[in-house]
Amino acid sequence: MLAWINTGDAFPHASEALRDPNGLLCAGLDLNAELVLKAYERGIYPWYSDDQPVLWWSPDPRMVLYPHDFKLHRSLRKTLMHAAYEIRVDTAFEDVMRACADPRPEQDGTWISEAVIDAYCDLHRAGFAHCVETWIDGELAGGLYGIALGRAFFGESMFMRRTDASKIAFAHLVAQLSRWGFELIDCQQQTRHLASMGAAPISREKFLSELDRLVHSSAAVPRSGAWQFDAEVLREVRCGVVSVAE
Repeated sequence: MLAWINTGDAFPHASEALRDPNGLLCAGLDLNAELVLKAYERGIYPWYSDDQPVLWWSPDPRMVLYPHDFKLHRSLRKTLMHAAYEIRVDTAFEDVMRACADPRPEQDGTWISEAVIDAYCDLHRAGFAHCVETWIDGELAGGLYGIALGRAFFGESMFMRRTDASKIAFAHLVAQLSRWGFELIDCQQQTRHLASMGAAPISREKFLSELDRLVHSSAAVPRSGAWQFDAEVLREVRCGVVSVAE
């Protein structure tokens, strides 16, 4: 029987998650910043539809990207070097979330409900959730958001309104996280798109072991408040100073 979780309750251990559907661990009615942080520290995340209770997941295997494995392909490298864009960080968090929530052709709906937006905006105000934005011609053209704990970053969603706009934001995020000493980016689900950028699946056991170490480690970045990317990192990515995948 699926466990039920409320604010203040302890999550079941991630190893108790179901095999089918892969990673479903427990359910509840509450979704707030406190629960989300508690979940992420334990390798668990929320993912559900409006007509469902809040479902909490920890799949096996887990898709992750180690910053040093990031693949910057030639086409994106050219875009980074020659396109007219501006990178901003933490200036439009809710706008990024709502853009990520917009329906996509291949999807029937979105899991990013008003309750999800409220919870993650609370985490943003508390200094845990961050976004990276690509601006083109004065408009928000793409971006992504996620949660930073210790030296781990948990990617949540990304969107683009202009070609490669989300990839531009992601390339800058990876470069800056590497500079700050982050060791792992959690991508949650396996997709060919993530694999093409260097992400790969690892066992849940390995993921939880690494997570336990990383979330209790200090990165070279303020724990709270808005992020600010290093000017040197921005210049390096603009110049394509990242390994190029064949």
